[in-house]
Order: sequence, then C-alpha cells, then structure tokens
Amino acid sequence: MIGGLIAFLFLLLGLYGQRRPGFPVEKAIKWVNSYLFNLVLPAIALLYIPSIKPRWELLIPISAAWLTFFLSWLIFGILGRLLHWSPQVIGCLSIVAGLANTSFLGFPVVEALYGKEGLPIALLMDQGGSFLLVSSIAIILGAIYSHQSGDFRQIPWKILKFPPFGFLIGTLIMSLLGWKTPEFLLPFLSLIGKTMAPVALLAIGLRFRVEKADLTSGYFWMGLGYRLILAPAIIYVLYQNFMDSDDLNFKVTVLESAMAPMITGSIVAINYNLAPRLAALLSGLGMVVSLITLGFWYFFLG
Repeated sequence: MIGGLIAFLFLLLGLYGQRRPGFPVEKAIKWVNSYLFNLVLPAIALLYIPSIKPRWELLIPISAAWLTFFLSWLIFGILGRLLHWSPQVIGCLSIVAGLANTSFLGFPVVEALYGKEGLPIALLMDQGGSFLLVSSIAIILGAIYSHQSGDFRQIPWKILKFPPFGFLIGTLIMSLLGWKTPEFLLPFLSLIGKTMAPVALLAIGLRFRVEKADLTSGYFWMGLGYRLILAPAIIYVLYQNFMDSDDLNFKVTVLESAMAPMITGSIVAINYNLAPRLAALLSGLGMVVSLITLGFWYFFLG
C-alpha cells in the first residue's frame, strides 16, 4: 500500500514537472530512462532470473505472455502496412499493447482477488514472460522501428550495447547453469528494484497529458482494446483446452493477460522515440480504464 502511494506521488511529481515553466522535461526524461535501463532493469534481472528453475510445467503460464506479445506484433504489423501507419506507431503499439503490467498492477490485483495463492503464478508470468520480453524482444523491436535509414547492420549493435539485454543473457545463463546471485548483493538489488515503479511512473508523468484528441485517437483505442479485451479473450479460448477453467492457475493466467499495458514497455517505446505521447497514454490512462475491464474478467472467470 505504501509502495503504491509513493509511486502515485512520483506520477504527480512528473505531471507537475512537465507543466512547470522552464522545467527541463527532456533532460529529466533522459536521466530517468538512463537510471531505469542502466541500473534498475539489470538489478531486477540479477535478483530474479537466476532463481527461476527451468521446468516444462512453467511454460504454460509463461507462454501466455509471449503469445500475446507476438500476436500484438503480428496484428499491428499487418494493420500498419494495410493502413499506412508510420513505423513509429507500429513499433509503439506492438511493444506497449503487447506487454501487460503483470507486476506493478498485476501483483496487488491478483493478491486482492485470489489471495497469496495466486502470487507465484503471477510472479512467474512477470519474470518469465513480461520481464524477459521487455528486456529482449521489445528492445529488438525498438531498435528496428526506430531505425530511420542507413546500414541495418547497426541494429544488432544497438541491441547488444543496451545494458538490460546483456544482463538478461547473463542471468539466463546463470539460471540454466544453476548459478545463484551472491547473497550479499540481494539486499542492494532488492532496494534498487523497489524504485522501478515510482521512477517509471515519474517518466510516464513527464510525458502524460490527456487532451480531447487523444480520447478520439484510433491508435489509442486499438492498442487498449487489444491489451484489455482481445489478448485475454484469446488466452481464455486457447488455454481452456489444456487447463482446467476452474483452476486458480488458469484464472490468474487470463487475468494477468488482461492487465493494462506495461509501464516499462512504454519506457522502451519512449526511449526509442516510438510515438512517445501514445506510449505514455496507453500505460497511464490504460491503468484507469483497466479497472473496469478487470472487474469484468474477474466475474466472467467466476
């Protein structure tokens, strides 16, 4: 509760900063992004990924996050080509709508609705799904769709020099080899990791501004419609064929798939200049709208 309040205060701080005359908004955004990508995401990777023990039964809930991400890329990639959208809009919608807010929003919602029994599956979907995706494929898409012209051989270099990607590869190797993060580092990594939500919301607040034109934007409602309605509907229809629809694991998997767009996904889009205003709107206003749709999914699931 206290963590959520602090994060909300940081969002208000960002909203205040962008409206204050003379405040260096772009410099602040650059600093915040640098902190998130160079320190926070690597710290979270070291904190959680090596502790995940690869097991086949873990793939079912994790695969839901990966499936909805790649479907987002496929759907918005096709629509973008047919409707002649800019690469920046396609990249923004593919990344932001493709990633669910499975931790900052997902953990408290799952705990409130299903109790602590639902948290392990939520943590699994976040660390094995959303976090892995935002640290790897989302960065690849960001590099591709932000690349204006010139030598496309530069794209792999842009990806490899991005700190979260290198730490992700390293921690995945640690997980496969059974190596643990040294115990003495864990308190420091945990402390840094706890700053992710407030600092990410600060970045969103620095970009977030709702105008009438935003609420009539087809891009916004298509992105939000996919994330809040279509993605969980697809998971519900497909996964009930090999999971018990009355089982807690199934319900949490569907509900986590129905969370608002991931804040960190928006930060990736903003960092690569992929329709930054749309990215901030999807994750910021998306959390408010999702409170309605999550209620629907909760009662629908039973």
